[in-house]
Amino acid sequence: MTTTSVRPARVHRAWWVALVVLGALVAAAGFRSSTGALLEPLESEFGWSRATTSGAVSVNLVIYGLTAPFAAALMERFGIRRVVSAALLLVALGSGLTLVMTQAWQLWLLWGLAVGMGTGAMALVLGAVVANRWFAESRRGLVTGIFGAANATGQLIFLPGVAALAMGPGWRYAALVTTVAAVLLVPVVLLVVADHPHDVGTHPLGTLSVDLNGMGEGEAQIAPAASTSAPATTSPARLAVQTLRESLSSRVFWILLGTFWVCGWSTNGLIGTHFIPAAHDHGMPQTTAAGLLALIGVFDIAGTVASGWLTDRVDPRFLLFGYYGLRGLSLIAVPALLGPEVHPNLFLFIIFYGLDWVATVPPTIALCRRHFGLERSGVVFGWVFASHMVGAGVAASYAGWVRSSTGDYLPAWLTAGALCLVAALACLTITSPSDGRTAGQEVRPASRVLSLD
Repeated sequence: MTTTSVRPARVHRAWWVALVVLGALVAAAGFRSSTGALLEPLESEFGWSRATTSGAVSVNLVIYGLTAPFAAALMERFGIRRVVSAALLLVALGSGLTLVMTQAWQLWLLWGLAVGMGTGAMALVLGAVVANRWFAESRRGLVTGIFGAANATGQLIFLPGVAALAMGPGWRYAALVTTVAAVLLVPVVLLVVADHPHDVGTHPLGTLSVDLNGMGEGEAQIAPAASTSAPATTSPARLAVQTLRESLSSRVFWILLGTFWVCGWSTNGLIGTHFIPAAHDHGMPQTTAAGLLALIGVFDIAGTVASGWLTDRVDPRFLLFGYYGLRGLSLIAVPALLGPEVHPNLFLFIIFYGLDWVATVPPTIALCRRHFGLERSGVVFGWVFASHMVGAGVAASYAGWVRSSTGDYLPAWLTAGALCLVAALACLTITSPSDGRTAGQEVRPASRVLSLD
């Protein structure tokens, strides 16, 4: 009897690409979140109002979200490596030039436009594109979960250091750290990241194309997977707009757009912006509330990775139903939980909300792949992600208006809770693709695709 021996392989190139992309995502999240720690030092030095500085941050958030679909189109046209490198250089330029700014419009231009576009090009869409290209279907959920956790990781790594620099040597040192970190990442991206596995003679991790023609006894010829599409020739802007126009006819797209809009409303817009002042209204010290908000980020990492693992094994529609439903109920309960001290029930809410914070990302990306195909799903998710940031912006303004008008955040909590419950039910109305297959799967003649799980 002849046996086939398989030699141990080195670490697959996909993991190195994922590691570098994860570093870029972590850095982008840190760059974007660092602006909040620099508001007061800028106001103190230049005499600018909170409306002026926060306006620049608002522009940053909007540009950050709207850049995503066009960034996905740029990656299709010019490749991941070029787009990420250019984005890092844009962040470095925007942050570096703040060292010599003197006018408020320069802050809006540099922080709002340049840093917003640079970090937006390295948003969760980047993780979705890399997962689609470099990992087989059975691995993509876990990988996108890891990428999704990068947002919280970036804040945890960068924000304390940036705040310490801003309060110590000065905000310019903090801006300089951002600039240097972005520049140093560029050569790493250029050396390690490849646009497609076939560019470096390999295959997506998790599948091997095994040629059964001409196989000798006891040996297997393993060939890299071929490219599934011709190089894109459409301009990135046209591709992004065309994809949006075509997707608008899909009921599934509207459901994903609306539910992710609610996701942004209930996370960045409400909790991320107003949890600290809301807790302070109930007598809790701001430092304690800030610590609880940071703790949400810690559990966010575990929750997003776990959600990615579950997405590979559970229908993503049911996962989203559970995530949004439980989130809605927890938000309705928040007013009764807030108080001057941290009691067990409030601590449980913090743990749950951290686990649930970005848990919606892996199943949402999976549904984009399933219904819109492997090649288009990155741009489609870019538009879905843009709705997330618009929802966050609307929620931040709405909750602030509610607090100013009524003196209480109660209507804001109830509104967010109700929206999440509606989103949960909407997820159950998503039907399976008509052909019964996951979009993007290949059938290769004279070959078999083997799962390496």
